[in-house]
Amino acid sequence: MKKPLLTIAAGLLLCISSAFGHGGVELGPNGGRILEFSTNETIHGEVTLKDGKFHVAVLDRDMKPVALKDQTLIVTGGDRANPEKPKVEKSGDHFVFPALKGDSYLLVVQFKEKPSTKFVTARFEYDATICSACKNAEWLCKCGDKKDDKAGKKK
Repeated sequence: MKKPLLTIAAGLLLCISSAFGHGGVELGPNGGRILEFSTNETIHGEVTLKDGKFHVAVLDRDMKPVALKDQTLIVTGGDRANPEKPKVEKSGDHFVFPALKGDSYLLVVQFKEKPSTKFVTARFEYDATICSACKNAEWLCKCGDKKDDKAGKKK
């Protein structure tokens, strides 16, 4: 009986801590949000938004650009009840896809390095609301717990 109760308590604690924890996001060399595209942190994606289009650059372990060859990117997002799959194209050294309608939605990005490998899935919440502490859009907010500390000190 103790073991199931401990398991439930640990699960609830994990859910609560992730729901209330607002950590800053890792930003890349171009100021975009970094997504993990590998299981061993050797390939990353840097997501930026320009002129209504998301740009995803593929970066190596040292955050240097990787030439696009056989890589594949699939994106799903928007309303969870009616998700959209925007068309992803290769444009020079990055992937490009149109931003979806709305100021806040989940984006699921699936990256495949080679045709013979499995997709690696990354998710992030696009939120265009401006953070009062760092003045970046929330999806690029880097202040994390510092914002919470500042808000607490003002009270």
